[in-house]
Amino acid sequence: MGARGGQLVAIVALALLGLAGPVRAEKLIVSVSNARVTVTPNYSGGELVLFGSVERDSPAPVESMAYGLVVTVIGPRSDMVTRRKERRFGIWINTDSRQFLMVPSYLAVFSNQPLQAIAAPEVRRRQQLGIRYTLLTQRIGTDYADVVSDDQFRTAFVRLREERKLYEEDPAAVKFLTPTLFRTGIPLPAEVPIGSYEVHIKLFQNGELLTQTETSFEIAKVGFEQFVATAAKQHGILYGLFTALMALATGWMASVVFRRD
Repeated sequence: MGARGGQLVAIVALALLGLAGPVRAEKLIVSVSNARVTVTPNYSGGELVLFGSVERDSPAPVESMAYGLVVTVIGPRSDMVTRRKERRFGIWINTDSRQFLMVPSYLAVFSNQPLQAIAAPEVRRRQQLGIRYTLLTQRIGTDYADVVSDDQFRTAFVRLREERKLYEEDPAAVKFLTPTLFRTGIPLPAEVPIGSYEVHIKLFQNGELLTQTETSFEIAKVGFEQFVATAAKQHGILYGLFTALMALATGWMASVVFRRD
Protein backbone atom coordinates (compact mmCIF):
# COMPACT_ATOMS: atom_id res chain seq x y z
CA MET A 1 0.00 0.00 0.00
CA GLY A 2 1.44 3.37 -1.06
CA ALA A 3 1.45 6.69 0.72
CA ARG A 4 -1.86 7.69 -0.90
CA GLY A 5 -3.48 4.46 0.33
CA GLY A 6 -2.24 5.07 3.88
CA GLN A 7 -3.69 8.58 3.85
CA LEU A 8 -7.04 7.20 2.66
CA VAL A 9 -7.16 4.70 5.56
CA ALA A 10 -6.38 7.45 8.06
CA ILE A 11 -9.14 9.69 6.66
CA VAL A 12 -11.68 6.84 6.88
CA ALA A 13 -10.65 6.09 10.48
CA LEU A 14 -11.07 9.71 11.51
CA ALA A 15 -14.47 9.85 9.85
CA LEU A 16 -15.62 6.76 11.75
CA LEU A 17 -14.44 8.28 15.02
CA GLY A 18 -16.38 11.41 14.24
CA LEU A 19 -19.54 9.41 13.55
CA ALA A 20 -19.13 7.56 16.83
CA GLY A 21 -19.37 10.84 18.75
CA PRO A 22 -17.64 11.79 21.98
CA VAL A 23 -16.97 9.11 24.60
CA ARG A 24 -19.03 9.59 27.76
CA ALA A 25 -17.00 10.16 30.90
CA GLU A 26 -17.92 10.45 34.57
CA LYS A 27 -16.13 12.44 37.26
CA LEU A 28 -16.59 12.23 41.03
CA ILE A 29 -16.73 15.35 43.22
CA VAL A 30 -16.72 14.55 46.95
CA SER A 31 -16.29 16.23 50.33
CA VAL A 32 -16.63 15.38 54.02
CA SER A 33 -18.58 17.41 56.54
CA ASN A 34 -15.56 17.86 58.81
CA ALA A 35 -11.94 17.38 57.81
CA ARG A 36 -10.74 17.29 61.44
CA VAL A 37 -12.61 15.67 64.31
CA THR A 38 -11.38 16.38 67.84
CA VAL A 39 -11.75 13.70 70.51
CA THR A 40 -11.98 14.66 74.19
CA PRO A 41 -11.66 12.31 77.19
CA ASN A 42 -15.47 12.03 77.43
CA TYR A 43 -15.99 11.41 73.68
CA SER A 44 -18.83 8.91 73.15
CA GLY A 45 -18.88 8.62 69.37
CA GLY A 46 -20.16 10.56 66.40
CA GLU A 47 -20.60 10.57 62.64
CA LEU A 48 -19.14 12.28 59.62
CA VAL A 49 -21.09 12.82 56.41
CA LEU A 50 -19.57 12.19 53.00
CA PHE A 51 -21.45 13.79 50.15
CA GLY A 52 -20.70 14.08 46.47
CA SER A 53 -21.92 14.06 42.92
CA VAL A 54 -21.29 12.33 39.62
CA GLU A 55 -20.48 14.81 36.87
CA ARG A 56 -21.19 13.54 33.36
CA ASP A 57 -20.18 14.83 29.96
CA SER A 58 -23.45 13.65 28.48
CA PRO A 59 -26.65 15.45 29.59
CA ALA A 60 -28.75 12.33 28.94
CA PRO A 61 -30.72 11.20 32.05
CA VAL A 62 -29.48 8.19 33.98
CA GLU A 63 -31.07 6.10 36.69
CA SER A 64 -29.09 6.20 39.94
CA MET A 65 -29.34 2.42 40.33
CA ALA A 66 -27.38 2.06 37.10
CA TYR A 67 -24.36 3.14 39.15
CA GLY A 68 -22.61 1.08 41.77
CA LEU A 69 -20.81 3.28 44.29
CA VAL A 70 -18.39 1.91 46.89
CA VAL A 71 -16.91 4.02 49.69
CA THR A 72 -14.00 2.51 51.63
CA VAL A 73 -12.75 4.25 54.78
CA ILE A 74 -9.33 3.14 56.06
CA GLY A 75 -8.02 4.23 59.46
CA PRO A 76 -4.40 4.43 60.66
CA ARG A 77 -2.44 1.23 60.05
CA SER A 78 -0.65 -0.68 62.81
CA ASP A 79 0.56 -4.14 63.78
CA MET A 80 -1.91 -6.27 65.74
CA VAL A 81 -1.95 -9.76 67.22
CA THR A 82 -4.80 -12.27 67.39
CA ARG A 83 -4.45 -15.05 69.96
CA ARG A 84 -6.21 -18.36 70.23
CA LYS A 85 -7.14 -19.55 73.70
CA GLU A 86 -7.90 -23.08 74.82
CA ARG A 87 -9.12 -24.46 78.11
CA ARG A 88 -6.53 -26.75 79.67
CA PHE A 89 -6.49 -28.11 83.20
CA GLY A 90 -9.46 -25.91 84.04
CA ILE A 91 -7.92 -22.62 82.95
CA TRP A 92 -7.85 -20.66 79.69
CA ILE A 93 -4.38 -20.18 78.21
CA ASN A 94 -3.01 -18.79 74.94
CA THR A 95 -2.03 -21.68 72.69
CA ASP A 96 -1.29 -19.92 69.40
CA SER A 97 -1.16 -16.45 67.89
CA ARG A 98 -0.94 -14.67 64.56
CA GLN A 99 0.53 -11.24 63.92
CA PHE A 100 -1.20 -8.92 61.44
CA LEU A 101 1.15 -6.39 59.89
CA MET A 102 0.21 -2.77 59.15
CA VAL A 103 -3.51 -3.50 58.87
CA PRO A 104 -6.24 -0.84 59.12
CA SER A 105 -7.22 -0.03 62.69
CA TYR A 106 -10.56 1.11 61.26
CA LEU A 107 -12.20 -0.24 58.11
CA ALA A 108 -15.64 0.63 56.76
CA VAL A 109 -17.04 -0.36 53.37
CA PHE A 110 -20.28 1.33 52.31
CA SER A 111 -22.13 0.96 49.01
CA ASN A 112 -25.52 1.57 47.42
CA GLN A 113 -25.92 -2.08 46.38
CA PRO A 114 -24.59 -5.43 47.54
CA LEU A 115 -20.99 -5.73 46.39
CA GLN A 116 -21.70 -8.93 44.47
CA ALA A 117 -24.22 -6.97 42.38
CA ILE A 118 -21.69 -4.22 41.64
CA ALA A 119 -18.76 -6.26 40.33
CA ALA A 120 -17.62 -9.81 39.70
CA PRO A 121 -15.41 -11.59 42.29
CA GLU A 122 -12.22 -11.09 40.28
CA VAL A 123 -12.92 -7.35 40.03
CA ARG A 124 -13.69 -7.10 43.73
CA ARG A 125 -10.49 -8.94 44.53
CA ARG A 126 -8.42 -6.71 42.25
CA GLN A 127 -10.00 -3.52 43.60
CA GLN A 128 -10.10 -4.80 47.22
CA LEU A 129 -13.81 -4.16 47.54
CA GLY A 130 -15.21 -5.30 50.85
CA ILE A 131 -13.63 -6.67 54.01
CA ARG A 132 -13.39 -10.13 52.44
CA TYR A 133 -11.02 -8.86 49.74
CA THR A 134 -9.13 -6.27 51.79
CA LEU A 135 -5.49 -7.25 52.14
CA LEU A 136 -4.68 -8.16 55.76
CA THR A 137 -1.05 -9.21 55.70
CA GLN A 138 -0.01 -11.75 58.33
CA ARG A 139 3.28 -13.12 59.58
CA ILE A 140 3.13 -16.90 59.23
CA GLY A 141 6.43 -18.27 60.43
CA THR A 142 9.00 -16.66 58.16
CA ASP A 143 6.45 -15.83 55.45
CA TYR A 144 4.32 -12.72 54.95
CA ALA A 145 0.99 -13.19 53.19
CA ASP A 146 -2.77 -12.79 53.35
CA VAL A 147 -4.37 -16.21 53.63
CA VAL A 148 -7.81 -17.33 52.47
CA SER A 149 -10.73 -15.30 53.77
CA ASP A 150 -12.08 -18.15 55.94
CA ASP A 151 -8.78 -18.65 57.80
CA GLN A 152 -9.52 -19.04 61.53
CA PHE A 153 -7.20 -16.26 62.68
CA ARG A 154 -8.39 -13.86 59.96
CA THR A 155 -12.04 -14.61 60.76
CA ALA A 156 -11.45 -14.09 64.48
CA PHE A 157 -9.53 -10.86 63.85
CA VAL A 158 -12.33 -9.40 61.70
CA ARG A 159 -15.03 -10.56 64.13
CA LEU A 160 -13.32 -8.90 67.10
CA ARG A 161 -12.94 -5.64 65.19
CA GLU A 162 -16.60 -5.79 64.12
CA GLU A 163 -17.71 -6.31 67.72
CA ARG A 164 -15.90 -3.09 68.65
CA LYS A 165 -17.56 -1.26 65.71
CA LEU A 166 -14.15 -0.71 64.12
CA TYR A 167 -14.84 -2.87 61.05
CA GLU A 168 -18.15 -2.51 59.25
CA GLU A 169 -19.70 -3.29 55.90
CA ASP A 170 -23.10 -1.94 54.84
CA PRO A 171 -24.50 -2.50 51.31
CA ALA A 172 -27.23 0.13 51.75
CA ALA A 173 -25.36 2.96 53.45
CA VAL A 174 -24.81 5.06 50.30
CA LYS A 175 -27.95 6.91 49.24
CA PHE A 176 -28.47 8.58 45.87
CA LEU A 177 -30.57 11.69 46.60
CA THR A 178 -30.83 12.40 42.86
CA PRO A 179 -29.57 10.38 39.89
CA THR A 180 -26.13 11.97 40.40
CA LEU A 181 -26.07 13.32 44.00
CA PHE A 182 -25.20 10.92 46.83
CA ARG A 183 -24.35 10.86 50.54
CA THR A 184 -23.34 8.43 53.26
CA GLY A 185 -22.60 8.61 56.96
CA ILE A 186 -19.27 7.48 58.42
CA PRO A 187 -19.79 6.30 62.02
CA LEU A 188 -17.01 7.06 64.49
CA PRO A 189 -17.28 4.82 67.58
CA ALA A 190 -16.24 5.88 71.07
CA GLU A 191 -12.85 4.16 70.77
CA VAL A 192 -12.11 5.48 67.30
CA PRO A 193 -8.34 5.34 66.59
CA ILE A 194 -6.43 8.61 66.47
CA GLY A 195 -4.75 9.58 63.20
CA SER A 196 -5.33 10.16 59.49
CA TYR A 197 -8.10 8.39 57.57
CA GLU A 198 -8.23 7.66 53.85
CA VAL A 199 -11.55 7.62 51.99
CA HIS A 200 -11.62 5.88 48.60
CA ILE A 201 -14.68 6.32 46.38
CA LYS A 202 -15.13 4.10 43.32
CA LEU A 203 -17.89 4.31 40.72
CA PHE A 204 -18.96 1.23 38.75
CA GLN A 205 -21.40 0.51 35.96
CA ASN A 206 -22.16 -2.85 34.37
CA GLY A 207 -19.45 -4.41 36.52
CA GLU A 208 -16.69 -2.10 35.30
CA LEU A 209 -14.86 0.67 37.12
CA LEU A 210 -15.75 4.02 35.56
CA THR A 211 -13.80 6.40 37.76
CA GLN A 212 -12.49 6.87 41.27
CA THR A 213 -11.35 9.57 43.64
CA GLU A 214 -10.29 9.93 47.25
CA THR A 215 -10.37 12.31 50.17
CA SER A 216 -9.29 12.22 53.80
CA PHE A 217 -9.98 13.42 57.32
CA GLU A 218 -8.19 13.37 60.67
CA ILE A 219 -9.13 12.25 64.16
CA ALA A 220 -7.20 14.30 66.74
CA LYS A 221 -7.07 14.04 70.52
CA VAL A 222 -7.28 17.22 72.60
CA GLY A 223 -6.95 18.03 76.28
CA PHE A 224 -4.61 16.57 78.91
CA GLU A 225 -4.46 13.16 77.20
CA GLN A 226 -3.08 14.74 74.05
CA PHE A 227 -0.52 16.70 76.09
CA VAL A 228 0.71 13.49 77.72
CA ALA A 229 0.82 11.62 74.39
CA THR A 230 2.73 14.44 72.69
CA ALA A 231 5.19 14.72 75.55
CA ALA A 232 5.85 10.98 75.51
CA LYS A 233 6.46 11.04 71.76
CA GLN A 234 8.53 14.20 71.40
CA HIS A 235 10.43 14.15 74.71
CA GLY A 236 10.72 10.48 75.57
CA ILE A 237 13.68 10.70 77.96
CA LEU A 238 12.32 13.66 79.93
CA TYR A 239 8.88 12.07 80.02
CA GLY A 240 10.37 8.84 81.39
CA LEU A 241 12.33 10.69 84.09
CA PHE A 242 9.29 12.74 85.08
CA THR A 243 7.15 9.60 85.29
CA ALA A 244 9.74 7.87 87.47
CA LEU A 245 9.96 10.89 89.79
CA MET A 246 6.17 11.05 90.03
CA ALA A 247 6.07 7.35 90.96
CA LEU A 248 8.71 7.86 93.66
CA ALA A 249 6.90 10.91 95.01
CA THR A 250 3.60 9.05 95.09
CA GLY A 251 5.20 6.14 96.93
CA TRP A 252 6.82 8.48 99.46
CA MET A 253 3.54 10.32 100.07
CA ALA A 254 1.73 7.01 100.56
CA SER A 255 4.36 5.87 103.10
CA VAL A 256 3.95 9.13 105.03
CA VAL A 257 0.15 9.04 105.06
CA PHE A 258 -0.17 5.40 106.04
CA ARG A 259 2.86 5.20 108.33
CA ARG A 260 2.14 3.76 111.75
CA ASP A 261 3.85 5.36 114.69
